[in-house]
Amino acid sequence: MGSCSARNRRERTVESLYDCKSEAKRKGSRSAVAQNAENRFSNVLFYGVVLCLAYLVFLIFQPFLVPLGWAAVFGVILYSLNKRFERKYGPTQAAALITLGVTLVLIIPVLLLGAMFVREGITAAENIQTAMEGGGYGWFSHAWGWLATHIAAGGITVDLPGLVRQGASQAGEYLATGLGRVIRNIVVFLFELFVMLFALFYFLRDGDSIVDRFRLFLPFEEKMTERMLTEARELIFASVTTSLVIAAVQGTICGAAFGIVGLGSAIFWGVVMGFLSLLPVLGAWPVWIPATIWLFSTGHLIRGITLIVICGALGATIDNILRPVLLGGRASLNGLLVFISVLGGIAVFGVLGVVLGPIVVATTVGILDVYSGKSMTESPANNSVP
Repeated sequence: MGSCSARNRRERTVESLYDCKSEAKRKGSRSAVAQNAENRFSNVLFYGVVLCLAYLVFLIFQPFLVPLGWAAVFGVILYSLNKRFERKYGPTQAAALITLGVTLVLIIPVLLLGAMFVREGITAAENIQTAMEGGGYGWFSHAWGWLATHIAAGGITVDLPGLVRQGASQAGEYLATGLGRVIRNIVVFLFELFVMLFALFYFLRDGDSIVDRFRLFLPFEEKMTERMLTEARELIFASVTTSLVIAAVQGTICGAAFGIVGLGSAIFWGVVMGFLSLLPVLGAWPVWIPATIWLFSTGHLIRGITLIVICGALGATIDNILRPVLLGGRASLNGLLVFISVLGGIAVFGVLGVVLGPIVVATTVGILDVYSGKSMTESPANNSVP
């Protein structure tokens, strides 16, 4: 009896210990579940607060996105020059000097050029309409009339003079509207210009710290991150800076050629040809070839030949000389990527997209090239884009 009683007590003790352990496990499991739920709630709350703050920051910066975008573009393009100035003058003085130089050498001349561009653009549109109405296109008008007659025989009629007049009228109205909008908002325009220059100074002075912060968000090793940034910087210089310099030179040469042969609105057409020179394959010929045809059709053979020599031969020669010198052995974006990035950039960012589009694409391609080990660029031997 005594042994049975002792055995029963031991069994009850073991059962009670097992029940205590089971209860402890259940409590621990409930505590872990509660802790996990609390952690998930904290994470959701944290990211929700971060997203709300990011949205509020975006709303604060939204009115200044365009001037900040231009400042970032100039900061990227002038990064190498700023580093050379820093070694000689220090970061603050270097940033101040470059900002002052951009204002005097680039901003003020561009503003004056823009005003003359709009004024001459309106004049050019009026001249085109007057010439079309007066039939002042010589044998070209007769050739088009003969061609239109044969096309009309198939049931299709094309009124080229009417289309040209309509296009010129719309272009003139667009330029006049844009000029009026700038004049009405001149205070806002000047303020945004000040914001751009103010931001450019800080982007140049604090460029290294900004790049270091950017490195933290790249999920790559330090060596690969440095290679990506270097590759992107080289592509930006080769594909953006080089194209801008060549386009400016060709626009200046072709605009001067228009002035030499006596064609009106030389500054307007020079700016247009400079913009078209940014586009691979296309170039400035859509402007100077019709102008040459018009000169020939009105009996000005010498002036037409002069325009061909300056815009065609000299312009192509300048491109073939300057591009290899500026590239200096660097790889650049292929023609298709440049073409799409310029036009797509304009569609997305407006005028800012002329420069920002290629910069975004060049940066992306540089990162992908290093990450994948494959090249989406062209070697210096193959990057002579017409």
